[in-house]
Amino acid sequence: MESAKERTVKAHHKRQSGPKAERKKAKVLPQHQKNAVMQNPKAFASYSGVRADRNARRNADKDQTRLHVPMVDRTPDIPPPIVIAVVGPPGTGKTTLIRSLVKRYTKHNLNEINGPITVVSGKKQRLTFMEANNDLNSLIDIAKVADLILLLIDASFGFEMETFEFLNILQSHGFPRVMGVLTFLDKFKDGKRMRKTKKRIKQRFWTEIYQGAKLFYLSGVMNGRYLKQEVLNLSRFISVMKFRPLSWRNTHPYVLTDRLEDLTPPDLIHSTPKCDRTVAVYGYLRGTNLKTATKVHIPGSGDHAIHHLSALPDPCPLPDKVRKLLNEKHKLIYAPSSSVAGILHDKDAVYINVPGQLDRGRTVGVSDGERMVIDLQEARGTLEDGIRASGGVRLFSGSDIIRGDGPNITMDLEDGDDDEEGAEGELDDEEEDDEDEGVFSGPGDDDDDGDEDDGMDDDNDGEEEDDSEDEVDGRRRATSKVIARLESGGPSGSRENDIAAFDFADSDSELDFGAAEDDEGQVNIDGRLRWKEKLLEKGQETFVATKRSIPLMQLVYDTEEQTVPVSETKVVDVDEGPDSFFKVTKKVSTGVVLTLALIDTCRVEVLEAELDAWEDEEELEAMRGLFVTGVAALAPNGEAIDDDANGDFEDLENPNASSKPAEDSAETEEEALSKKKEHLKRKFDALYDGDEDEKSNNIFESAKEDMAKQKQINASEFENDDSELRAQVEGLRAGAYVRIVLQNMPYEFIENYDPRYPVIVGGLLASEESFGFCQVRIKKHRWHKKILKTNDPLIFSIGWRRFQTLPLYSLNDGNRNRMLKYTPEHMHCLATFYGPVTAPNTGFCAFNSVADGTNSFRVSATGVVLDINQSIEVVKKLKLTGAPYKIMRNTAFIKDMFTTALEVAKFEGAFVRTVSGIRGQVKKALAKPEGYFRATFEDKILMSDIVFLRAWYPIKPKKFYNPVSSLLLQDKKGWKGMRLTGQIRRDQGLKTPLNKDSLYKAVERKERVFNTLKIPRALQSSLPFASKPKQLSSKQNKKPTYAQRRAVVLEPQEKKVYSLIQAINTLKNEKEKKAKQKLKERKVVLAKEAAKREEASLAKRKLTSKSIFKKEGQRTAAANSERFKKKK
Repeated sequence: MESAKERTVKAHHKRQSGPKAERKKAKVLPQHQKNAVMQNPKAFASYSGVRADRNARRNADKDQTRLHVPMVDRTPDIPPPIVIAVVGPPGTGKTTLIRSLVKRYTKHNLNEINGPITVVSGKKQRLTFMEANNDLNSLIDIAKVADLILLLIDASFGFEMETFEFLNILQSHGFPRVMGVLTFLDKFKDGKRMRKTKKRIKQRFWTEIYQGAKLFYLSGVMNGRYLKQEVLNLSRFISVMKFRPLSWRNTHPYVLTDRLEDLTPPDLIHSTPKCDRTVAVYGYLRGTNLKTATKVHIPGSGDHAIHHLSALPDPCPLPDKVRKLLNEKHKLIYAPSSSVAGILHDKDAVYINVPGQLDRGRTVGVSDGERMVIDLQEARGTLEDGIRASGGVRLFSGSDIIRGDGPNITMDLEDGDDDEEGAEGELDDEEEDDEDEGVFSGPGDDDDDGDEDDGMDDDNDGEEEDDSEDEVDGRRRATSKVIARLESGGPSGSRENDIAAFDFADSDSELDFGAAEDDEGQVNIDGRLRWKEKLLEKGQETFVATKRSIPLMQLVYDTEEQTVPVSETKVVDVDEGPDSFFKVTKKVSTGVVLTLALIDTCRVEVLEAELDAWEDEEELEAMRGLFVTGVAALAPNGEAIDDDANGDFEDLENPNASSKPAEDSAETEEEALSKKKEHLKRKFDALYDGDEDEKSNNIFESAKEDMAKQKQINASEFENDDSELRAQVEGLRAGAYVRIVLQNMPYEFIENYDPRYPVIVGGLLASEESFGFCQVRIKKHRWHKKILKTNDPLIFSIGWRRFQTLPLYSLNDGNRNRMLKYTPEHMHCLATFYGPVTAPNTGFCAFNSVADGTNSFRVSATGVVLDINQSIEVVKKLKLTGAPYKIMRNTAFIKDMFTTALEVAKFEGAFVRTVSGIRGQVKKALAKPEGYFRATFEDKILMSDIVFLRAWYPIKPKKFYNPVSSLLLQDKKGWKGMRLTGQIRRDQGLKTPLNKDSLYKAVERKERVFNTLKIPRALQSSLPFASKPKQLSSKQNKKPTYAQRRAVVLEPQEKKVYSLIQAINTLKNEKEKKAKQKLKERKVVLAKEAAKREEASLAKRKLTSKSIFKKEGQRTAAANSERFKKKK
């Protein structure tokens, strides 16, 4: 034996072939050879025909796998934010993930997460994050609107039931993009165990989604957020992900509500708290265009009609504009329900909390706007109390106080106390009206968000005070002079005229305040606001004055000119100065001769001189050939003259224009020449590059080209239209931030509103507003424990709607739909139910209950809509049985099948059959007894035969539709619809009533005695020996046989032998009997011993398993306690 030192080391042999050797050879390949391969790859191609065929087939397979059903891309120019739903069981880190992603995109720290959170993730992309609750209704709604699902999985626990339920819901509603996120990897102390867990979860995740689905790993939490690098990787994958439009969302508009606002008048809510509300919802419009006439459905609330629809400025716009100043900041986040930057939107208020900026004790460096907010915080009373305490309202800082006891007169008038009280009362009424309408409301407040620009800007008040003080003083002096003249006791007539002029003056300029010459009394000093008097009469006079006084027939057919008074509007300055503060408009009535065409803008104004040409017969005859009913003008060669072909036409709308300038004819010739060249070029290309039919053979490419052309046509159609006109024609486009006002909303919708639960406003097509019988193909889910029963309530989720109905299951056997009492175990069947009409090929999922409280799999069935037909017929098999009471050859009279002759007449000609298989037909009903009938059969039947008739009875589904109104409940998880009788008894603790007729009873059947078979002798003679009867009974053979008649006498020796054999047999039988008895006793003893051994073994196994389960439970409890401690 050689020692280890003396052994020779085997030399290493390099590989001469194989992929590794090929890679090494390619590395050392000279550069000129590499260039040759790159420049002329065909020269280095393989000459193998098999390999070439394999490559061709592989390329064809790749092309086929790349193909898909082309869909119209309705993505707008400015797309709406991508909806990213973070879904997972409780305690898997959903909130932490959203906080980490928001911090990554916007540098904001969110204290709470309520409702959608929109962030700007790039120059052309925005994201909306939504956390899904562990509620079945929320999961269904999220699956219908989410573009990307971040599915969180607890690595230390694995997949949970909620995850599989949500994946099945996604499969039914279009299956958007799904990315898995594995959390709680820091709990693994062993690296090998963690790698095995990752691999196992990834394989299971790929099985449920698709092979190669992306799965991210989040290793741990630091400072309440996940690690920056891991969140950065996740955000990069989100930013580059592409989304394919789903069919349902590509044909329906929908809005994921960011916030909502209650617009119901407060006095109505105060008087009737449970009245229907007017609600405004805000959010980004997605899907297709939305019109005001479109009906909408809110899952969890019901169908509603849009009262008002408007587009608002984008609260979180894309940063596409260049910032001119450094203090301009792009808004990177919009979360109205999550208290971002101290602004929190509630259902009826907006709360602003900016600590350190608007503190009450802060006095240094406070602007006028901040001072107003601080003063509002310190206010002890209402605005009315403040006005009464101060004695009036001060418009400017340097002006006097305007009192409320007269028409804005700043001097005390010595009137009676009654007048002052009346004035104060009317001032109070006016202030109450102002409070109802909104004191600080502007002209656009009814359409604004209510969250921005609500404050008043007082920074420019100081600049306007100096300009306005002189003007106000001048007006005050003029007013004082007028009042002084009136108090001095002028003529009564002039006083009344002055009062009337003051009451009905439209502005201060009509009172001529500021003019020293005409100070004649135009002031009302009685302390009453007389402009409020006789408002109804004034309105009627104004309406009558502005109403068209010309009859409609006269307006249409009369050609005479009418003199219509028109008011010219002039802008008059009060002080006639260029820098005056107050400017008013004054209308001066002037009589202007206008034609009726100016009144009715839809009417074309035609002069009388132009109408004279229609009386000339020659011109009429020349135009007669241009109409269909006339004879066409003929050219000298006999062909009809086509004026349009020459481009020679008359502009009837503009008679003064020339018929056709020479330049237009030249342009027409150039266009015709260019079209001819294009046509020749297309023919040349088709000749050498292939015909268009070759392209048309590729259905995929042709469909894509058709869609692109249609999209271009649509874009060019609305290219030059105004945005408002375009919105009226095609509705608001996707990507806009809209405000939808809904009326007659249940008050529970506002009272129980919770932003954590999604509110979706889904648009309905015109066909989806009606109700009818729908037929679907359904299959019970393989994980659901019980099979489904006909007419048991089931909750369907189809389209936007969730509703409860009573399905009727059936199976098509080729001719009819046969009703099924239960669904098949592992097979599809048909279901017919009453509900909203939905387009075919729409997926759905069904549930027995959406309430919590069950540990089993909650998805009961899945399927697809097949057809919408009002005349869907489902039949049930019906067997009518009867018995014959008289038989006459092939005719029998049947009883106990029908009760009246009318029923027999309905079934005349129907086929009947006996149990033995003899077929027959119903003929006629008998006069007596009632319900008896005559039937003929193909053979004679017996009295013991049972005759049955197989019929089909039509079954109609029950018209029951109960929408799921979970958003109207305070407990969103507690909605319960119709329950079965057994569930009600179980909930109330009632026993099932016992019906004796429903109990199973033992069936006693008498044994039938059949007559012996009698074969005629003539037939017996012709039968073979094997078929002849061998043994005849004693009844058949009355005479005894010879063997029976003869007597057998034994010999003495034979008698001894017979007796001996009989004794031996007796002993043998007795011995066997005793042996059997002993064996039986021995078996009983052995069975007792075996039972004792089995009992001891079972007790030992119980003790062993008990100890094992005890240790396992202790270990699991310790692990769970650590998990919950870390979460807290």
